[in-house]
Amino acid sequence: MSIIMHIDMDAFYASVELRRRPELKGKPVMVGGSTRGVVLSATYPARERGVRSGMPMTQARRLCPKAIIIQPDFDTYAEVSKAIVVIFESVTAVVESASIDEAFLDITGSVRQLGPPSAIGEYLRAVVADEQQITCSVGIGPTKFIAKLASQAAKPDGLREVPADDVISFLHPLPVEAMWGVGESTSEKLHRLGLFTVAELAHTSRSTLQRAFGVHQGALLSDLAWGRDHRGVVARAPERSVGSEETFGKDTDDPEVVKRELLRMSARTAYRLRKARMMGRTISISIRFADFTSLTRSVTVTSPTDVTDEIHHHAVALYEKLGLQRARIRRVGVRVEGLVEAERAYRQPELTEPDKGWREAEQAMDAAIRKFGPAAVQRAALTRRARG
Repeated sequence: MSIIMHIDMDAFYASVELRRRPELKGKPVMVGGSTRGVVLSATYPARERGVRSGMPMTQARRLCPKAIIIQPDFDTYAEVSKAIVVIFESVTAVVESASIDEAFLDITGSVRQLGPPSAIGEYLRAVVADEQQITCSVGIGPTKFIAKLASQAAKPDGLREVPADDVISFLHPLPVEAMWGVGESTSEKLHRLGLFTVAELAHTSRSTLQRAFGVHQGALLSDLAWGRDHRGVVARAPERSVGSEETFGKDTDDPEVVKRELLRMSARTAYRLRKARMMGRTISISIRFADFTSLTRSVTVTSPTDVTDEIHHHAVALYEKLGLQRARIRRVGVRVEGLVEAERAYRQPELTEPDKGWREAEQAMDAAIRKFGPAAVQRAALTRRARG
């Protein structure tokens, strides 16, 4: 049984704007164009006055004349969206961006290592809030359809999980307007047939629905009304890099804590490289400071690698060259770029290198982890919780 998560940013454009203008928090704000344009996003105080996304700006201004109107900044929204997707990819590689402000995640393979679905969802909500200062709503279910409905039920700034056994009890009391693909015209047609709830729709024969809405749409309405949705999460095309990042529990200026976390991120990145059967030649680190400023540094090595110690060696060298001198650090990350398929990669051997070394040892560790779980084999340096 699949476990699908739908994450929807709350009033995305408006929330991003409030980061830059925190004095507007709690006030009605609309993001959109001129008086001839439409509302692209609105804060919840504006929504309480009836303002909705897609509404003509003239109508929205009549409903909420005291609202503050902000011109959209699409470059910033796209940048924030990309950063959020990176957060999602920290828990699963199967991420489908449905739009700039929402995504589906298949976390079926993540629960063994990361815990129950609700814990993963709360973790992602916390990281998005911490890193991007915006909120999101999370829905979890056995299908994309149920997960999306669950995220709508969780709004704003909440989480709703619908286990497979609870799908019907969750779905059937909903109005037909909640159904995927049911717009104004379709809902009016359903109402003319005497169908107002999903339960009433579900108990209408498929043939009746197909006569009224066509073979394809009628069948789709019937299936969705019973929670049946065979569409899987389609991951975006893989980028030519693999990486990991982690935010400290509290800011730290201890170089040993930073280096140990760089080792943890190097090990995680190397594992992901080996799992993807890839190796890379460019190693980069990212540092985010307590004031939320960031920097990155990278180095290109002679031979492609997927070995933790090699990646960590270069990551630490990059960090030490920065000479940060007690700068308080919030987050570190390690990334490997310039990827090639492991089978086609040529590694220049060192004269002192044994026939079998750390790469073979880590492959054996990978096999143990796959069989016995993530705690089966760990580096001694990483069994101690990082301080700071």
